[in-house]
Amino acid sequence: MQPTNLSPRTLLAILAVAALAGCGAPTSAADREEVPGTGVRVLWMGDSIAGAQAPALEAALEAGGVAFRNATSDGGGNVVAGDHEVTAMAAEDTWKALRENLTTFRPTVVAYQITGYDWGTPAQQRSAYRKLARSAEDAGARLVLVSAPPFKIDEFFEPHEKAIRSAPVMAAKAAAAAHARYLDAAELWGDDHAAAKAQRAKDGIHSCQQGAAAFATWFAKRLGELTGFTPAAPATWATGPWTGDERYVKLGCG
Repeated sequence: MQPTNLSPRTLLAILAVAALAGCGAPTSAADREEVPGTGVRVLWMGDSIAGAQAPALEAALEAGGVAFRNATSDGGGNVVAGDHEVTAMAAEDTWKALRENLTTFRPTVVAYQITGYDWGTPAQQRSAYRKLARSAEDAGARLVLVSAPPFKIDEFFEPHEKAIRSAPVMAAKAAAAAHARYLDAAELWGDDHAAAKAQRAKDGIHSCQQGAAAFATWFAKRLGELTGFTPAAPATWATGPWTGDERYVKLGCG
């Protein structure tokens, strides 16, 4: 990863957004000391939307003593195979990668952000999410399902809009029926991709650094409540080298 070349103004904006998302307090000297491991190990899954959030999430969680592995996939990452050839192939790859990551990384939390490719009937969606919960539980981990941020339904996604809308509903139902937890990120993003609150990149789909930092702060707080660790203050990580990740350059982020 290249060192960040963002302007001081942009870096301050990232820090401010992260602090607001977590209502964080100013950093103390104790916050800057090395943080011992918490025993929490997070496997982060999803598509490229989740991938754009991963650099900030890794920085935030590791600053709080949480081990992190990014298992997102661009143009896939879905667990719902559905009846479409593309999503079926992507789901096969996702399940294969999950089996490998459960063995090699040994997560205590499997966090799956609902993807834009979870195309299928509501029954297929619910079945896939319940299977994911069982897979996590069998490996000694807990599943956390997270709704995706609102994103632009363009010509590519439009034929599958109904499935995209039903996926978070089915995820919530699946979590309620299993040893899993559903987090509704609309609390952070709202429901309108074009609104300032949604913090979408120029493409209307992904996050830039500010949005990623806001999500990482929000998610770390919710995860801390679930697993009992204290998240690091945003000032300890929000303007770190992760802000120069190549994916933000490709998205045209400032």
